[in-house]
Amino acid sequence: MTSEQQHALMMAQIVLADEKKKAPLTQAKIAWAADKAIAVMPHWKDIVDRHALISELESRETHWIGKASVLDANDDHIAWLDAARKTNWRLWARYSQSLRYRLSNDAVEALDEITDQIVSRIEDPRRKGPWDRRGLVVGHVQSGKTSNYTGVICKAADAGYKVIIVLAGIHKNLRSQTQMRLDEGFLGYETMPDRNIEEDKLKLIGVGLIDTDPKIRPHWVTNRADNGDLNRKVANQLGITPGDRPMLFVVKKNKSVLEAVLRWVRNNSDESGTLSNIPLLMIDDEADHASVDTKEKIRDEHGNLDEEHDPTTINRLIREILKRFDQSAYIGYTATPFANIFIHDQGKTKTAGEDLFPRSFIVNLPTPSNYDGPARMFGLKGDDDEEEVGTPALPLIRRLTDHAASLEDDETRGWMPPKHKSGHHPALDGEERVPASLREAILAFVLVVSARRARGQTGEHNSMLVHVTRFTSVQKQVSRQVKAELQLVERRLRRGDPAILGEIRALWQSDFVSTSARVKDLYQELDTTALAFEMLEPHLAFSAEDIQVREINGTAKDILDYEVHKQKGFNVIAIGGDKLARGLTLEGLSVSYFLRASRMYDTLMQMGRWFGYRPGYLDLCRLYTTKDLEEWFTHITEASEELRREFDHMQAVGGTPVQYGLKVKTHPVMAVTSKVKMRDSTEIPLVFAGELQETVAFFRNSSSLERNLKATEVLLGAMGKPTREQPSQQRPGGQAHTWKDSFLWDGVPSEDIIDFLQTYATHPSSVKVNSSFFARYIKRQNGIGELKRWTVALLGGAGDDRFEIAGLTGPTVQRSLSERISEDDQRTQGRFVIRRLLGSRDETIDLSSDEFAWALQETTREWEENKEKSRRKSAPIIPGGKWIRQARGRRHDASGLLLLYPLSANYKGFESATPILGYGISFPTSEDAVPESYAVNNIYWSQQQGELE
Repeated sequence: MTSEQQHALMMAQIVLADEKKKAPLTQAKIAWAADKAIAVMPHWKDIVDRHALISELESRETHWIGKASVLDANDDHIAWLDAARKTNWRLWARYSQSLRYRLSNDAVEALDEITDQIVSRIEDPRRKGPWDRRGLVVGHVQSGKTSNYTGVICKAADAGYKVIIVLAGIHKNLRSQTQMRLDEGFLGYETMPDRNIEEDKLKLIGVGLIDTDPKIRPHWVTNRADNGDLNRKVANQLGITPGDRPMLFVVKKNKSVLEAVLRWVRNNSDESGTLSNIPLLMIDDEADHASVDTKEKIRDEHGNLDEEHDPTTINRLIREILKRFDQSAYIGYTATPFANIFIHDQGKTKTAGEDLFPRSFIVNLPTPSNYDGPARMFGLKGDDDEEEVGTPALPLIRRLTDHAASLEDDETRGWMPPKHKSGHHPALDGEERVPASLREAILAFVLVVSARRARGQTGEHNSMLVHVTRFTSVQKQVSRQVKAELQLVERRLRRGDPAILGEIRALWQSDFVSTSARVKDLYQELDTTALAFEMLEPHLAFSAEDIQVREINGTAKDILDYEVHKQKGFNVIAIGGDKLARGLTLEGLSVSYFLRASRMYDTLMQMGRWFGYRPGYLDLCRLYTTKDLEEWFTHITEASEELRREFDHMQAVGGTPVQYGLKVKTHPVMAVTSKVKMRDSTEIPLVFAGELQETVAFFRNSSSLERNLKATEVLLGAMGKPTREQPSQQRPGGQAHTWKDSFLWDGVPSEDIIDFLQTYATHPSSVKVNSSFFARYIKRQNGIGELKRWTVALLGGAGDDRFEIAGLTGPTVQRSLSERISEDDQRTQGRFVIRRLLGSRDETIDLSSDEFAWALQETTREWEENKEKSRRKSAPIIPGGKWIRQARGRRHDASGLLLLYPLSANYKGFESATPILGYGISFPTSEDAVPESYAVNNIYWSQQQGELE
């Protein structure tokens, strides 16, 4: 984009910022703003591309970014960030200004708000130490996490943080890429190996061209060169003293590098070995990778956490660096937080200090509306929790089967079989050539480059990914074969070979035309300008000739030098393995050929470099992969989205990272993350057949109590007039039991129960008694014809106060507080806990006399058979224990029981004007119950065992 085009774009955005306040934008209004901007300078009429300007404005101004979900634990945190404190924040001001060249004003304002939320949760750098904050920011793969933490770094430096350490992956090319981005967004100049260069000789770039004042320029320690990382020699000779302007370290997660950082810290520490009054911000990019302690044994012979435990090297060094600062803030960034949530929250050793569990806060970043991530690529089924409508999968996946022999034949034969080894020779029928599916992918990439040029997207980067093996020796052979195939295509196109032109035309007509129409139908806001093949044809030969093949691994010398080609655009087919599997951005990635299977959620999802933003060319993108990999990605997508919904639920009910246990849906073949990262996890099946669940922990805050009251009112309204008031049941011997001041409804459809459970907020400490779990379980059982009809009872009690809900009134239920929690704990956790919710006979409210008698008879028979081992001296005569389980067995598997309790709101130390609504839910037994298996962290498991109640 030319400078004139950029300035016209900014002028038009300023105009539209005012217009959006008056009314929603229309295409006509956007075109009017473009014309108004072009008219600012007379010569722009002949220079600025009006169509491209309007397209860019439509792309920017029709997208939005939602709100972040935030979980806090503010035990030792003091709120500090306000508008006055942000006065004269120049580093953020220039960074936000630079963003407006490529983002809408709304997007920049949303980033401002989200980064404020993050920065406000680390500590005020002016606050005297010691203090230490640990947080986690969860984003999406290739969604702009770097822009987010660049904004956080700018604001933290403006606020007074003096040392900023960015842990940028384990490979030097990713570290270098991160350094370049921070050069542009934070430092404002190119960092070079020559550390003695005079400040006025620095080459200003990015934000440095917006505010050129040298007084605000942060110091650099590392530089953008491939070997620009910190080392022992540099650390010893570093002449910059911390405490002046902010210092930026961009370093690999590497033993020698982190030891060099620690050496520099020690060299500048006081007699106690601590850096005092030098606030540290550590950003851990890809925090789930390499940072997590993976030593298996962290407990002693008694099962207690071992303070003498020796963590893995990278984890230990990160913790030791943090421990050396008396004022430190650690923020992990990741799109795959599975390993982080399985860090033990109490993990601590004498030498390394506290582990990296995000005890202070978790921020769940929203999904921007124009982000093309896993949910769009692979689709989502109808939301099991709150949304009924799923997300349709984009029609961009092309399944391939010709990469290997069929599994029935041999898993080691073919071009790239699943179980090949290092030294494998990719070949088909004895010939070293690419399979037909990879040849098609190469032709598709030539079409993409040509189509983007025909659409006016000249000067843009275009990338193709070939990720089929982890072995560099095999990658080398694949690279040679891809080069040979591309050269053959390029020569035939230059000669005007009608056969190759016909083949490419057929691919365009049979695949791209219909796919573009389908994508536009799914996402109306996407600019998928239809093109006739004749518009592409003049570009084909030039596009093929411009494409370069690069081998990206630890042995090849090739690099992805997008920066060198930023004026005209870089067209590249990148062939690699681990270096392309995490963190590294492939600019303009459009075609991916992917066979590299991993059986771990986080590793596989991170390999999906094809996620991100594809403005104006999403319809041209393609993913060539296998059916199994597509299904695995779909499962991981569902598990990831469910975890994000858990974060949202946690925020809604006031949960904290330490208080709330987290779970991840498991898979029969894949693992959530590596075994050692899950050493403190437990796998449990969630199934509720034949169980009673009851709420015993309740909120104290009025908003949550009102939410649950409203959920109950909606349910009662949907059910209408009660079937019975003062329900009574005949019992053996002619006796009857009556539930005074109570109401009962029969035949309630499961949809009403599910709606109630999806709205009702259970307290975060109620781990297994979780409304969303029950709602999902009922939906699963509905799918096999069970739990379709329900009995619901609203039960009155003998309390001194009365309830009035949806026109029904009666005395409230009084229950005793649990003795397991002190009053101090109740205040701290924002809850109170009762001993038991259900009365002894309440679960029999829907049982007939015959069912009641049968359950009692079966329980008596069992007692008679085992009375010598029983503690009871006589047969049971009242409902309880096994008796109740027998009763559930008599209830039909299509029927469930929901019991609602309006509790007294007057307890010791707590009074509320809003009734406290508790519920019990009784599930019948089922031989066909559909379990969901989850891996849960130690907090969840401890809570389920009752250790936190």
